[in-house]
Amino acid sequence: MRRRLLRPRELARQLRLRARREPDEVEVYLEEHGDDWAAIADATPGDAADILEAISESAAGELVTDLAIDQAAEVLEELRDDLAAEILSELDPGVASEIIAEMPPEEAVDILEQLDREEVNALLDLLDDDAADEIRDLLTFAPDSAGGLMTTDIAALPIGITAGEAIERLRQLHEELEDLSYVYIIDETERLVGVLSFRDLVFNRPGVGLDEVMIPNPISVQTDTDREVVAELTQRYNLFGVPVVSSQGRLVGMVTHESVLETVQAEASEDFATSVGAGAEETVYTEVGRSVRTRLPWLGLNLLLALTVAFVIESQTGLISREPVLAALMPVIASLGGNGGSQSLAVVIRGLATDSIPSGRSREIMSRQATIGLFNGLALAVFAALVTVSLLGFGIFQTSSASSVQIATIVAIAALANLLIASAAGTFIPLGMKRLGLDPALASSIFLMLITDVVGFGGFLLVANILL
Repeated sequence: MRRRLLRPRELARQLRLRARREPDEVEVYLEEHGDDWAAIADATPGDAADILEAISESAAGELVTDLAIDQAAEVLEELRDDLAAEILSELDPGVASEIIAEMPPEEAVDILEQLDREEVNALLDLLDDDAADEIRDLLTFAPDSAGGLMTTDIAALPIGITAGEAIERLRQLHEELEDLSYVYIIDETERLVGVLSFRDLVFNRPGVGLDEVMIPNPISVQTDTDREVVAELTQRYNLFGVPVVSSQGRLVGMVTHESVLETVQAEASEDFATSVGAGAEETVYTEVGRSVRTRLPWLGLNLLLALTVAFVIESQTGLISREPVLAALMPVIASLGGNGGSQSLAVVIRGLATDSIPSGRSREIMSRQATIGLFNGLALAVFAALVTVSLLGFGIFQTSSASSVQIATIVAIAALANLLIASAAGTFIPLGMKRLGLDPALASSIFLMLITDVVGFGGFLLVANILL
């Protein structure tokens, strides 16, 4: 790889793209050009992390050790948590603890949660007491709770000072604060009593008291509040951050807008994964054994449900042997129902995820989706019947004794029924699981597949039995 005189950001972009195609070549280049690697890590830690994720883990670890402590900390923050944890565990404990100390506590916790408890304690023992205690406190919160998402570096000021005094204090603290979207006002017991945007603070008269200009009783969440609730509040009230309080109302942190965006992305990917029976936290890098244990039970259930469909088909082998064209048309009906049901399923799961389906409107939602299935079913039934007649008329499909009109009628009725039932099932399954207190996305597509296949194959053969 030829070395060119490029600015660090441009070099990082080229190496990032190259690493995805030729990781070994990029490894060699970075090992031979340490100055370029340091410049990339300093200028654009995110691109540096992308490069490390594309190359081998051993090479990534060596490149991290070549960086200054502050650079290494910034790059590890941008890495996947599991890879960052693996790299930390391979480093000298003293160096690893220095890197952890350089990170914001909430970022350090995300990585440390991937390590064994013994490794975590050994690293924390090397930190100063204040930093170690802060990280230990954050580790007590569930990763998907407000406490697990929050940062403790927040702008908190006492209620008794003026706007001018507040600005002066923030000027002294600005290097320690990660987010200055909001200034939170606390009383003498550190209870949250108000909030003020930084913009409003700056534009108020210096002598006005914070208690006069703050918004009292702001929206807040407790440390054990689920991340879905945090995301929903942020979206509903257009917040750039949500304050986190203890059960006694003491201000302990803030969930930033960046964390909320990551939460929304994580929830969406988890819902997609669980809807097909994969692990909620599984990624392409998850340990093989863990992935197998997560997926196997749902695949086993899928097998049992598929055998149910096979039993339905086997019971009608006599009909199929008399009119073999039915075997070619059955999958068409099942596929239509599967697609139609999946559309309703996706819409309803998305509605539940964004908390836009009140429980009192469940029947209305089901009726609406069933109506959509009915109209789609009518349109496709007519279209499917016309196509079937054409295929039979041109001799592409052959019948034994039935007329083309009979076969087309069977296809039309089965298509209409399956789309109607599939749309209703795609709505009922997630709503029903929600009512039972289960995750609406939990393998919903597997249960939907059973219904659409049974109705698609079984219903098709039932109509054929009646009409033939």
